[in-house]
Amino acid sequence: MKASLGQLMASRRFAPFFFTQFLGAFNDNVFRQALILLIASGVVSGVSINTLNNVGLALFIVPFFLFSALAGQLADKFEKSLLIRRIKLAEIAIMCAGAVGFYFDAVYFLLAVLFCMGLQSTFFGPIKYSIIPQHLTNSELVSGNALVEMGTFLAILLGSISGVVLGMESTGAWVAPAAIILLACIGYLAARLIPAAMPADRDLRINWNLFRETARIIGYARETRSVWMSVLGISWFWFLGAAYTTQLKVYVDDYLSGTDGLYALLLATFSIGIGLGSFLCEKASGRRVELGLVPIGSLGLSAFGIDLFFSYQGLPSMQAVDIAAFLEHGAGWRVLMDLLGIGVFGGFYIVPLFAFVQHRANPHHLSRIIAANNILNALLMVLSAIAGIVLVGVLELSIPEFFLALALVNIVVAAYIYTVVPEFMIRLIIWLLTNIMYRIRHQGLAHIPDDGPCVLVCNHVSYVDALLLAGAIRRPVRFVMFKPIYDMPVLNYIFRTGKTIPIDAKSRNPAVYEAAFERIHEELEAGEVVCIFPEGKLTADGDIAEFKAGIDKILARDPVPVVPMALRGLWGSFFSHKDGPALATRPKRFWSRVELAVGDLVPPEKASAPFLEAQVRALRGDRA
Repeated sequence: MKASLGQLMASRRFAPFFFTQFLGAFNDNVFRQALILLIASGVVSGVSINTLNNVGLALFIVPFFLFSALAGQLADKFEKSLLIRRIKLAEIAIMCAGAVGFYFDAVYFLLAVLFCMGLQSTFFGPIKYSIIPQHLTNSELVSGNALVEMGTFLAILLGSISGVVLGMESTGAWVAPAAIILLACIGYLAARLIPAAMPADRDLRINWNLFRETARIIGYARETRSVWMSVLGISWFWFLGAAYTTQLKVYVDDYLSGTDGLYALLLATFSIGIGLGSFLCEKASGRRVELGLVPIGSLGLSAFGIDLFFSYQGLPSMQAVDIAAFLEHGAGWRVLMDLLGIGVFGGFYIVPLFAFVQHRANPHHLSRIIAANNILNALLMVLSAIAGIVLVGVLELSIPEFFLALALVNIVVAAYIYTVVPEFMIRLIIWLLTNIMYRIRHQGLAHIPDDGPCVLVCNHVSYVDALLLAGAIRRPVRFVMFKPIYDMPVLNYIFRTGKTIPIDAKSRNPAVYEAAFERIHEELEAGEVVCIFPEGKLTADGDIAEFKAGIDKILARDPVPVVPMALRGLWGSFFSHKDGPALATRPKRFWSRVELAVGDLVPPEKASAPFLEAQVRALRGDRA
């Protein structure tokens, strides 16, 4: 079952969780903004406002370092909806204490409450992202994460604005305390509707040595290199986000000469951009975990970050620039678009990474991997503050120069991640190919098992058949490919990175032939999906050639289920052999509408080359 964003928001398996996390983030920011305003009012003498604000930030972040390891263990060991309800009850108690602090203007007491809020968020974090794959299907992970990211940043924005509106000086000492208690109570009621989510590892023994357990959960995150790189990528995003939002107020005051209203507009634009990017990412991914969007996100982050260095320079020198005066100039709109672009491409960057971690990580350790990610997020946010102090305070870079440095370093970080894990770039190439040159419709993809070994058999029409199939199938696929195609420049890099298995005729290259079948056996034994093109070559006339006996040899050694598939509409496309060899003659068309039809699972005892050929012919029909 695959639901749209609207259907997810109306479903019991997602909506209560969404509103629980939304209200929690909203309440956090109402509290923090109200506290900032209370500190700014000067109720504490002898300590600078900046010092108190930094102490508050540190107190909120410290629990992530200290207790994430314990939080991850609890989230894996116990039923998650029960844990969420208890955490929300703790939030009510914390907010009641906070209400007392606000009523009596007790700033130091409120700082202690802020530490408790950080502790509560620490225990909620691993559950927040590990419960999603338990209630949603793999095809809904991107949609769920997009909604969560949109909701989180909308909650941050609205919570910050509400914290200002509920400021004590203008609305009375009782309004902010009442609001935070009410929000906590509504959040608890929403949490009571969250369906049960069974423990991932009920037999887990809690390790109370938090330092040793922290090292252990980081080890879990590093088990799969692609998951580890995704975790690092998520943490780097929080580094960038913290750097931009921390310096934005100084940027508005010192370089735009803007009012508080203009600062609120730019902050809102950044937050709305991330929400919009999350929404667009869900649409662009086709509701699949699409890593190809992550490099696009990286490129956009750097492009708009670099332009932000130049854009403000077109503004005339003025004092107290409000929103209307700012938007009278093209440079003002350019700054606004830069921040919106950074937010939008940030959404493209972060949503697939979270979905990928949920999809690819070991489900028995998922909560602890999320906890490790939270530790790294907190660490990178601290390093972001240190970077700001060093680059702006010590090396005396201007804020626009600091933004430029962030954009350039982002290119270096992205290059490192995509070099270590080429899968990101491979998925980008596949995404571009399948969204620019081809429009692909699928039917029957659910027939491919979600786990366990199987063999896919498909007709062979063009040089990019494997890429089109890889873009459609959610599981990693090991393609068996004719060696001359495998060796083609550029494509060879893609095929090697995707662990494609080259094969050649036994009479021409017996070593390659035997090595291919040995690799096929190893991959199937490891529970992977192997795809072969049993015709052994590209079609020269658009028809399906006789299936070779290689599939029978594979099934004799590894009797696994077989899934027949057929590509329709590729004959005559840019990379097919119609009217002569591909690329050597002018093709009939550059754009193609293609269909992938997937048939029912065939048990190994029934599968044979003639039978599977008949199945593929029936699936393809008359449309070559």
